[in-house]
Amino acid sequence: MATILYARVSTSEQNLDHQQAQAEAAGFMFDQVIADHGVSGVSVLMKDRPEGRRLFDMLRAGDVLVVRWVDRLGRNYADVTDTIREFMRRGVIIKTVINNMTFDGSTTDPIQMAVRDALIAFMAATAQAQTEATKEAQKAGIAGAKARAGEDNYKGRKPSYDRATFDKVVSSLSDGVSISFIAKETGLTRQTIYRIRDHRADAEKALALWGG
Repeated sequence: MATILYARVSTSEQNLDHQQAQAEAAGFMFDQVIADHGVSGVSVLMKDRPEGRRLFDMLRAGDVLVVRWVDRLGRNYADVTDTIREFMRRGVIIKTVINNMTFDGSTTDPIQMAVRDALIAFMAATAQAQTEATKEAQKAGIAGAKARAGEDNYKGRKPSYDRATFDKVVSSLSDGVSISFIAKETGLTRQTIYRIRDHRADAEKALALWGG
């Protein structure tokens, strides 16, 4: 029997370490950590994620699967409930770090089963609802900003560099020039150069929006 932590973050900029640290602080110990990095819990089903698929292959009766909360399994109601039920059918015990919940399929009492299944459904629905609420709030915020500034003027913050400077930074980075030297040569801050290096597509999009 093994205890496995499954962790997931939706974007490549996020860090997985805090999920393991939080679980360990709650007293969990693991034989293995399985993690999906930069994978959406809304649009990508558990069985279609690289590491999520591994869980379906490796979990056996008596194993314990630990997640920070059910939203790490996913934010799609049907996917989360199907995943938990499939693992319980296999005899896997699912535990959450937050609220210290335990779900398993060993009980045969119909009342306990009903309470367990209702709680699973509620938590899965909450995970999806939180995502949908966040999306709606983001849409409302953007719409409000556009209404205040005018559709054509909603471009975000103007970059501190022009096209020539941007191209110089990209070229210098490709040549292996140090961040400090590029900052000195272009007059840009080190943080700006790091952003161009690490998020080039976003930096170029911002530049294009401002006519660069």
